Amino acid sequence: MHKALLLITVCFLFNMAGAQSPALSRKERTTRERILINEGWKFMRYTGAPDNLSYDVRPEVTDRNDNVVADTKPTESIKVAEDNNVLKPWILPVANEFIKDPAKHHQRPPGHPGGRSLFVQNNFNDQDWESVTLPHDWAIKGPFYKEANAIVGGGMGRLPIQGVAWYRRKLTITAADEHKSIYLDIDGAMSYAIVWLNGHLVGGWPYGYNSFRLDLTPYVKPDGDNQLAIRLDNPLNSSRWYPGGGIYRNIWLTKVNKVHVAQWGTFITSRDVSASAATVDLGVSIENKSTTDQRIEVITDVYRMDDQLNRTGNKIATFPSSLSIVPGGQKIKTEKSVSIKDPVLWGPPPAQKPNLYVAVTRLLSNGTVIDEYETRFGIRSLQFDPLKGLLVNGEPVRFQGVNQHHDLGALGAAFNTRAAERQLEMLREMGCNSIRLAHNPPAPELLDLTDRMGFLVIDEIFDSWERKKTPLDFHLIFPDWHEPDIRAFMRRDRNHPSVIAWSFGNEVGEQYTAEAGAAWAKKLHAIVREEDSTRPATASMNYAKPDMPFPKEMDILNLNYQGEGIRDAPAYAHLRGIRTSPLYPAFQKQFPDKLIVSSETASALSTRGTYIFPVFNGISAPVSDSTGGDPKQQYVSAYELYTAAFGASADKVFASQDKHPYVAGEFVWSGWDYLGEPTPYYSARSSYSGIIDLAGFKKDRFYLYQSRWRPDLPMAHILPHWTWPERNGAITPVHVFSSGDEAELFLNNKSLGRKKRGAYEYRFRWDSVVYQPGELRVVTYKNGKKWAADKVRTAGNAARLQLSADRSNIQADGKDLSFITVRVVDNKGLLAPRAGNNIQFELSGPGEIVATDNGNPADLVAFPSKERKAFNGLALVIVRAKAGTAGAITITARSGGLVSGQVIVKSR
Repeated sequence: MHKALLLITVCFLFNMAGAQSPALSRKERTTRERILINEGWKFMRYTGAPDNLSYDVRPEVTDRNDNVVADTKPTESIKVAEDNNVLKPWILPVANEFIKDPAKHHQRPPGHPGGRSLFVQNNFNDQDWESVTLPHDWAIKGPFYKEANAIVGGGMGRLPIQGVAWYRRKLTITAADEHKSIYLDIDGAMSYAIVWLNGHLVGGWPYGYNSFRLDLTPYVKPDGDNQLAIRLDNPLNSSRWYPGGGIYRNIWLTKVNKVHVAQWGTFITSRDVSASAATVDLGVSIENKSTTDQRIEVITDVYRMDDQLNRTGNKIATFPSSLSIVPGGQKIKTEKSVSIKDPVLWGPPPAQKPNLYVAVTRLLSNGTVIDEYETRFGIRSLQFDPLKGLLVNGEPVRFQGVNQHHDLGALGAAFNTRAAERQLEMLREMGCNSIRLAHNPPAPELLDLTDRMGFLVIDEIFDSWERKKTPLDFHLIFPDWHEPDIRAFMRRDRNHPSVIAWSFGNEVGEQYTAEAGAAWAKKLHAIVREEDSTRPATASMNYAKPDMPFPKEMDILNLNYQGEGIRDAPAYAHLRGIRTSPLYPAFQKQFPDKLIVSSETASALSTRGTYIFPVFNGISAPVSDSTGGDPKQQYVSAYELYTAAFGASADKVFASQDKHPYVAGEFVWSGWDYLGEPTPYYSARSSYSGIIDLAGFKKDRFYLYQSRWRPDLPMAHILPHWTWPERNGAITPVHVFSSGDEAELFLNNKSLGRKKRGAYEYRFRWDSVVYQPGELRVVTYKNGKKWAADKVRTAGNAARLQLSADRSNIQADGKDLSFITVRVVDNKGLLAPRAGNNIQFELSGPGEIVATDNGNPADLVAFPSKERKAFNGLALVIVRAKAGTAGAITITARSGGLVSGQVIVKSR
């Protein structure tokens, strides 16, 4: 019998509190306030020489080339001399909360460096600075760097991410808060964040993707204005993709009584989960910031939640109360259990439902509530079986996953819940049920969405450890921050029901260093297991082989590209780099008790709606300037056969997985195009690897994955389009993606043959079709019966613009968005599939145009532009309603020689 890794746990979405409670005294009136402070900020980014402050000394960068193949071997770090004129000694003590060994805690030096800077002073006049609302990405508005040797190249998105910037805001603290603990909670700031309050250096956090908390209490002036100043420093050559710049996630001010539930202070797990009962275990960490011991009672009630995350009905369970003495200046942890009868389980659709609960924890002192803390969670069991794969609540679920970077296309890194929800909705339509967060902690709200929508998530941290991939990446701070970063990341996320595994590294250079690298893997793995022993911990491997020491330290085996083989097919024989035969069997033989999953597959490349001839006659080939690529236009053919140098087509991946059914599934690189890393054309701005382009338009590959991942959905999709006036009489291959098993193609009602899909074939191909204008139509069959059909027609000249909104009603909250598609059509309403008309956008009413896009990776028009060329007949305009103003927002698109188009979006 094969040993399976069994996981049963219960998880929370995010922690939130704020209910009013009976007054304790004039000094302690409320339990907890969590105040969003995203508005009212002043912002300045240096255009000249920055200030004399720095987190630490950095090595000099002599090679700024970022056109590097993604699986290039990482290199050793460069040592730099220590410098006493840095702020690191004052920042490191913030990490102590997340360093287990007290002997390794950092001692803060005396003083407040930077306190004389003009920007931290209360009386500094910042009226000439830019007014911004958070989340804010200073780089996304551009302009793009277009020159060949740009200071920021294609790897980091050709946008001005670099530099030092300051954010300033006043905080009003009342006399009622005098005896509270007051914290600043930053969900993400890129990067090297350092915070001052009233001229005092509070602390900071260098890793730009983690959430962190700073204690403002010692520096607060009660009953008056308090000046908050935040300095960020974003280095060049610090990332392999677009990182964004700025305070790009939410910021909160948290006010609590001196005794309170600690930061990320609840952890809920469960055991003995069945349809009839589940035992739920709750740990609560209580912090006492006062100087005296406190006698505290802890009571936690459990409620169901509806689809809108509201409590429903009466409480369904109550944990036994606990009574504890919490020593002054210390923390304690209480642990209790409760049995929940007939639990509604959390699981991924469509077979299961993502049911959720909320636990409401109250701290009482002398019978009076002094803190209240909410924990959303779900009950589910997971089993990782080496042969059966993943079982959720006892039911097998195959990973039909994608990798997602953190940017939101034309919106940049500034997180927006609706934009992220739109991405997930489209992925779910394709049949995707799993997300790997590449390669960093996400915004907290993203995991709220995956919990509510039922996605399975591999939560990941670190693209590098000690060895570097870019000159100034995370390796510079890894020695000091790997432990606190892991623990903070996990304590924030560890109870989300959607998170089913941890990844603590992606393709790290330590794969190459034998026992030394494995020792680092073992050390990091131990930290992960200390924080959460209920989920498997792993790191993704693109180089480590079964006989190497590195994979031994993993609970499950996350393979990047190695399952289907790297540069192993004849079309890839001329390429240099990692060369690996398909290794599923070798890993399975070496580790028969470990589940295997492909954490990155494919890395196929294409530009939507672009078809380049001739077409490769095999199933997978690396793109080149002569095969599938157009270096002049920077296009890659959308026949979906072409890949990165280390990649493989979807067809090749599917065949490899089907030949090895013990593999638990895949995470495709990538779900959406993302900013930066524009393989193969580094003079472009964004990637080519997405199944969906940067604007949110589906590539043909979308339907190839849908045909596999939704086999019960009747669907068929023809490519290419059929408007080729210059190809009359020329061979123009036709491919069809369908969930059916047979297909018949018709050109102008003449059958071109009926084909049955063979073993390990995933598309229907008619590679000898001679083009003639008219109608191309396919009828597909399944088990001998008609299943689905599709057709494409030759379009006429572009005649008018058609606008449609993804949502015609949005909230007037200054955050909600409507994504409006513009189609260039002929006079019969057919999409003009090669149209590139220049389009001007206008808006009237209580809204604003946030950005425009068209999905073309080579388009270097700045995203805020209200003028955009269509790309292969499509363009996008993103509209936001103004806060507090309801009404009709009219969006008009105009283009010379075309009938204009219009759509109305209502804000409420």
